[in-house]
Amino acid sequence: MTYFGIQDTMILELRIILKIGGSFMSKHENVDVRVPVEDNNPAIRRIESLCIRCGQCKEVCKKEISVGHHYDLLKTKDTAICIHCGQCVNVCPTNALVERQDWMDVSDMIKSGKKKIVAITSPSVRVALGEEFGMVAGSYVEKQMVAALRALGVDYVFDTTFAADLTIMEEASELIDRIQHKKPLPQFTSCCPAWVKFVETYYPHLLPNISTSKSPISMFAPTIKTWFAQKEGIAAQDLYVVAITPCTAKKFEITREEFHDAADYHQEKPYQDCDKVVTTKELANWLRAENKDLTTVGESDYDTLMPRGSGAGVIFGNTGGVMEAAIRSAYYFITKQQPDEDLLKLEAVRGLDGVREASVIIDNLSLRVAIVHGTGNARKFLAHMEETKQHYDFVEVMTCPGGCIGGGGQPKHIGEDMQEIRKKRIASLYDKDAAMTLRNSHDNPHIKAVYEEFYGTPLSERAEKLLHTSYQTRNDLGEDATKYAMDFQKMTETPKESSTSSDIKYRCTICGYIYEGDITKESDEYKCPICTVPKEMFEIINEPKDEPEESSTSSDVKYRCTICGYIYEGDITKESDEYKCPICTVPKEMFEIINEPKDEPEESSTSSDVKYRCTICGYIYEGDITKESDEYKCPICTVPKEMFEKIA
Repeated sequence: MTYFGIQDTMILELRIILKIGGSFMSKHENVDVRVPVEDNNPAIRRIESLCIRCGQCKEVCKKEISVGHHYDLLKTKDTAICIHCGQCVNVCPTNALVERQDWMDVSDMIKSGKKKIVAITSPSVRVALGEEFGMVAGSYVEKQMVAALRALGVDYVFDTTFAADLTIMEEASELIDRIQHKKPLPQFTSCCPAWVKFVETYYPHLLPNISTSKSPISMFAPTIKTWFAQKEGIAAQDLYVVAITPCTAKKFEITREEFHDAADYHQEKPYQDCDKVVTTKELANWLRAENKDLTTVGESDYDTLMPRGSGAGVIFGNTGGVMEAAIRSAYYFITKQQPDEDLLKLEAVRGLDGVREASVIIDNLSLRVAIVHGTGNARKFLAHMEETKQHYDFVEVMTCPGGCIGGGGQPKHIGEDMQEIRKKRIASLYDKDAAMTLRNSHDNPHIKAVYEEFYGTPLSERAEKLLHTSYQTRNDLGEDATKYAMDFQKMTETPKESSTSSDIKYRCTICGYIYEGDITKESDEYKCPICTVPKEMFEIINEPKDEPEESSTSSDVKYRCTICGYIYEGDITKESDEYKCPICTVPKEMFEIINEPKDEPEESSTSSDVKYRCTICGYIYEGDITKESDEYKCPICTVPKEMFEKIA
């Protein structure tokens, strides 16, 4: 018999620990309805004041990503497991979960003039960025995006599809090498850092099967700080490489201790190959902060040394694209002939089914391939592969729905049909590929040049050092992680709130469980759901707040709909109970105040030079924000003053 997904003996042990020492007091609250997020998560952050406990993040992480609720906080020493995919960010209706805003660091570096800024742009960004500026989904805004980056002060702008071609040269060559020399098969793709961390965490025995080829971004960055730096006569440490990408997990990837290959090449003290990652939404935030509009910024082309990739590099941005691109070049490497039209439009690997399989004939070689998107689907696929013993040669896995076009850093559309939006983004990439003269990675003249001048051949000694990597086991979930998958719903189920105020809370003095509401109104039979002590063992930890009535009639007060962003000018609390948002029809309770009536606080700082910046939207507060009241909120995005950082 099991209880809460943990064996009876484990539960007994847990209760003994709780009753005797009270040693397991989780720092994570409300894990029954939301994903736990560590403060030091390099990709995402939670703004506690905006969380409405809607449960959307838990659902997507548990079902589609298969990470949330697939580990035991007790076994991980209260450390949340995260693969940084950002899908929780994409479903959060209130922006309580957001990607870390690294664009501000890039902006500061540009303004400092200390380094040459190099931006590399992923294919999926150019088919989604326009959505942030009112364009229809799938709008192809490559030239506008490049112009926008130049307007922001970037010195060089390169196309990451060039590095996607570089990845294909290495990955297709690696696949052939594995087949010919009977190395571990199937070869799993490695372009998705969230998928790689998923394997490192849950399936470390499969690490020998993960392609050692780096992702395009992690190939491009050391190439820029070696080959490009030498050609341009710039010291590698004077270059600052910024990846513009749909992927929040790249924020984790660039910090991997393995990725300082350019420093090793130059025999210098370790530094990151790629310095910062800026997502699609971040780029939009950056442009808005600088009062620049994508629709009016003009057009520009990439820089000429590494100007672009092939159509194969373009389709990297969607599920199945890496597989299709690799097959094109693998066919050429084996047969010395160009792929025919059927391979240039490999319908078997296209589409949005969670798992797709196909057989590809190359000369006298039959390759069994599979394409998976969503690590929840990957978990099922791996179980199926193990159960059936089905042989596969090559498997592409992307964590996000639809691949990179559905990344955690892409524009989100709460309340809209995301599947249709993903289809439009995918169609835009396929249309671009079909319209290009250059369709294959191995035909790219710029790729040929970098091999002739620098790398030699795919899988060469230099290529292995700069373009390939190794992985590490992160199975810190305890013995057999799946065995101890915890049912958080039962273990930390939150009782219904009986108080009229949501601010009152009680804490169990034995195990630390938090009860939200007035526990005194519970029946005498009530027991703590964790350690089973009666309600008398709870202590109040905060009193209900008596909210002051809004007394001002100022026309300056405004409210924002937390779902669609509609602005109501005036005091919405005085509207009737039947009032609904004219855009998305939610009730007035879903609106939040975004500015108080103007009673400007007196400047308490003696220095006019001190400034603070909102880490979410970039708003500048001039003065000492620490002297503001605890109720102060950013007038733009409404986060509390704790979310500001001192900049002067």
